[in-house]
Amino acid sequence: LEDQCRLHSAPPLGTLLAVLDGHAGHAAARFACDHLLPTLLEAASGPGGVTADAIRDAFAATEAAFIAQVSSQWDTNPDLATVGSCCLVGVVHERTLFVANLGDSRAVLGKKVGRSGQIVAEQLSTEHNANDEAVRQELMAQHPDDPQIVALKHGVWRVKGIIQVSRSLGDAYLKDAKYNTERIKPKFRVSEPFSRPIMSAEPTIVSRSLEPSDCFVIFASDGLWEHLTNQEAVEIVHNNQRAGSAKRLIKAALQEAARKREMRYSDLMRIDKKVRRHFHDDITVIVLFINHELLAKGNAQVPPLSIRSALDH
Repeated sequence: LEDQCRLHSAPPLGTLLAVLDGHAGHAAARFACDHLLPTLLEAASGPGGVTADAIRDAFAATEAAFIAQVSSQWDTNPDLATVGSCCLVGVVHERTLFVANLGDSRAVLGKKVGRSGQIVAEQLSTEHNANDEAVRQELMAQHPDDPQIVALKHGVWRVKGIIQVSRSLGDAYLKDAKYNTERIKPKFRVSEPFSRPIMSAEPTIVSRSLEPSDCFVIFASDGLWEHLTNQEAVEIVHNNQRAGSAKRLIKAALQEAARKREMRYSDLMRIDKKVRRHFHDDITVIVLFINHELLAKGNAQVPPLSIRSALDH
């Protein structure tokens, strides 16, 4: 399991959370779990408070610190240069929700519409995955001299034919050519020299004022969204009690993964976890319910809280 997650309730700044989906190892996800939210808390403690710029600065500082670690370990642990992580961050500050994203994790809002109070899904995050036509166009515009900047391999679009996501924390081997040498595994090597970063660590950040009709936000790694639509996910949360919402979503995704393989959920769960990666991705979910009465009173009366995922599962 390469995922990590973390949550802070930090009055008066608000609630901060992160879902971190690692790839090629867990080092980048664990590093981001250790440093991203604490760095953001520090950046937001200044006179400017919680802003898109403070969030962007926290991402940049965390990326720089991880790349510095890659550099310091290059002689002894070159594989660290090929490890990366998608990063999805949510912040509720006063009555404003910020969502920042690197990679293909997703934040989906559940909100009530109409007199009947029907629940509908609204996707808040922008995904950076080469299977998205807009992402491919962005990469081709940024690298007009590289006809192989995206390649279709086994029916899946990949950056340089290697990785699906175009933005991440880490993945130094696609950001600086000095880390793309014979010292890393052949599957990560780029044959052509490059002078500018192929991947980016610049997050897409959106903010919105929370409305009374906004009920909850689902933050999840892409493993959930491979098997559930946005609308299916918000209906599962809305139609059941709050307790256990995240587990319920994961179970629904695994049931769908089993159905696609024409097997029973119980049989899927009996498969060794190391083998299960052939059936479904690792999945991390946080469901954040919005208490409008509490928001109206301010965060001062909320006790501080800090939760992080276990290092070993």
